[in-house]
Amino acid sequence: MPLSKRPTLTQYLIDQRRRFPGASGELNALILDVSIACKAIARAVAFGELGADSASSGGAINVQGEVQKRLDVVSNEMFVRQAEWSGHLAGMASEEMELPYQIPGEYPRGKYLLVFDPLDGSGNLDVDVTVGSIFSILRAPDEVVSSGRDVVEADFLQPGARQVAAGYALYGPSTMLVLSVGNGVVGFTLDPNLGEFKLTHPELRVPEDAQEFAINSSNSRFWEPPVKRYVDECLAGAPGRAARISTCAGSPAWWPRRTAS
Repeated sequence: MPLSKRPTLTQYLIDQRRRFPGASGELNALILDVSIACKAIARAVAFGELGADSASSGGAINVQGEVQKRLDVVSNEMFVRQAEWSGHLAGMASEEMELPYQIPGEYPRGKYLLVFDPLDGSGNLDVDVTVGSIFSILRAPDEVVSSGRDVVEADFLQPGARQVAAGYALYGPSTMLVLSVGNGVVGFTLDPNLGEFKLTHPELRVPEDAQEFAINSSNSRFWEPPVKRYVDECLAGAPGRAARISTCAGSPAWWPRRTAS
């Protein structure tokens, strides 16, 4: 499909909203805020050590016990500043923040919660390997919305099926945004000339068969038996053919069921 005919992220979200006439559009606006943060992070990552926000260590330890890169901190700030002011959120939680983030009093509050890892795999920056951002959008509990109280950790601990949107951005040779709003999984590629995410992968699915797979095998000692069995079967490959493995940093997002915004 010619580039000019590929829908933008905004056009895709508008089309999805039309399926739910009563939807407010708040979810679309929040996803677009996230996409703007991802564009800013992509630019910072592309500059590497040339940028003011380099890949060097910031020295602090995050809540996971990992040494923060300066770009971890900067990327977290980009997410927070882009999403806090819009009036769509009741609160945020990030891998780079020990406690839930409260929406400042000068901004209106909304009905959603945003959970994110602003720069997953930042340890790969030293060797110029792909990194990414992971995000999930949940509905805030009714009591939080009605009372206006501060959010607490328990408000974010919801089953994955309750997500209203989830996705990730990959910062590599090109910048991709992979997204689900509960109606399948789609992928967008950032057009650097237009500054727009264009739909390039309209129906992303895990293939029935492949010669390669990727998993963070450093965590294999923590795998549940069914996961270990599945990986062992992938390594064994089909009869007469061997599988190949490559390791990757980060974790996939759980995709949500379809709900109206």
